[in-house]
Amino acid sequence: MRPLPFTKLFFSFVIFLFLGFFTHAQVGKAQLELKKKQLQKEIKLINELLFVNKRKKKTVYNDIENLNLKIERKEELVKLTNQQINQLNNEINKNINKENDLKNDLTEVKQTYKDMILKSYKIKSGKSRMMFLLASESFFQAYKRIQYIKQFSLFRKNQAVKISKLIQDISALNRNLESQRNSQKQLLKSNRLIKKSLEIEKKESNDLVYDLRSKEKKYIKQITQKEKRSQQIDKEIERLIREAIAKSNREKNKSRNFALTPEAVELSKKFDLNKGKLPWPVVRGVIIQKFGTQPHPIVKTAKIKSNGIVIVTSEKQKVRAVFDGSILSVLQFRGSNPTILIQHGKYITAYKNLSKVYVKKGDRVFSNQNIGEVFTNKSNGKSTLQFSVFQNTTPINPLLWIKKR
Repeated sequence: MRPLPFTKLFFSFVIFLFLGFFTHAQVGKAQLELKKKQLQKEIKLINELLFVNKRKKKTVYNDIENLNLKIERKEELVKLTNQQINQLNNEINKNINKENDLKNDLTEVKQTYKDMILKSYKIKSGKSRMMFLLASESFFQAYKRIQYIKQFSLFRKNQAVKISKLIQDISALNRNLESQRNSQKQLLKSNRLIKKSLEIEKKESNDLVYDLRSKEKKYIKQITQKEKRSQQIDKEIERLIREAIAKSNREKNKSRNFALTPEAVELSKKFDLNKGKLPWPVVRGVIIQKFGTQPHPIVKTAKIKSNGIVIVTSEKQKVRAVFDGSILSVLQFRGSNPTILIQHGKYITAYKNLSKVYVKKGDRVFSNQNIGEVFTNKSNGKSTLQFSVFQNTTPINPLLWIKKR
């Protein structure tokens, strides 16, 4: 088998590189579009869950919190759209260069074809061809000349096909460029509208922050009280988990981990395998507070600690178990709403701030089973659920466990 000429090998290598780059660019483009759609869906949900019901009496504090959440998401959307615009600019510039290269190729091929037609004029007629063959000095030379005439004719046809193909490629590229330019215009228009709404919302937020300063002490006091209640619930959850661990070990305080039955070990393994795949504890919702210690979103001087995530959802939304397990406890303090703890082997999931509870201690539950209903705060209209995940007694970030939306 004869090796490919260097030019063919080089050309194949260039095509391979181009296709690899094109595939990578398309993947990047698809990922940006997916992220953008997710953000747009989240902004729509924020509007529906936090801004639709204008009749609800709201506090300055909640108004700022809601506005800042929307501003943050819109700024992310602007950033993503800018990335899409930059990506389109790069594609347009590359396509313009490609179009120029194709036009140059077309000019060269047309000139070659023209020269070839002029040079072949003498052998176009049958008589000229016959004379060309009869002038051969030997049978072998005549055979070679026949082959040459055939190859010359085929080359001419190929050149004509190549010209036609280049014209089609340029036409397709022009259509693609026009489509890309239209997409670019739409993205720029969309960004201008988002930025305009952002300016209005930022001004509104700044005005509210100015109004908040005179009441900051009052709000810090409210935040502190809320944190105390949250810590009280967290301590009780930890106590209940420790109690369950001690019971599983049959001796108190001997271990910080569950002594698991073979069935519970298997359940833990399945829970592990579903990391990043667990369903959300509510069908629809937006995360308004993340896991861990963080500055308060409004009163920056105050710190808040969250053993889970806070999801805002719609009124009377059903709360679902995220995985198979058994009800470890249903607890409630005076001045707070019920919390459900579900055990999944060495893992515990907690569902705080419920208005209704559909299960009791010891019940076996299954993934996506309704276990209660979220509580709605009548003063601000917010329906929120705090969702936590524990490995034995250690709180872990629930965002690493539930599906990304």
